[in-house]
Amino acid sequence: MTAQYACDVSDLGPEEVKAIDLTAADGSVVEVAVVRDSEGGWHAINDVCTHGAVNLSDGEVEGCLIECWLHGSTFDLNSGEPTTPPASSPVDVYPVTISGEQVLVDVDGN
Repeated sequence: MTAQYACDVSDLGPEEVKAIDLTAADGSVVEVAVVRDSEGGWHAINDVCTHGAVNLSDGEVEGCLIECWLHGSTFDLNSGEPTTPPASSPVDVYPVTISGEQVLVDVDGN
């Protein structure tokens, strides 16, 4: 599957996040958090915390990190790796493409 429309560039300011559902090539629904970091970079990660199984999009973004609101784990938006406990497993990271004013995410390209 190719990249899918996630949102418009104007939908998110720095350190903002939007939760969306996209469809993988196998037909499964993937919960995605689309994030604009503090420097204006775009990221897409799996929206489910690997520790608490809650939506990361409900947490805070600071720089290139997103914090899980439930237990305080933070995840690197570039790698998906947890940077603070209690999470110990990474979240999936998906490629993001900006096409004009559209933010596109490829959930099959990780």
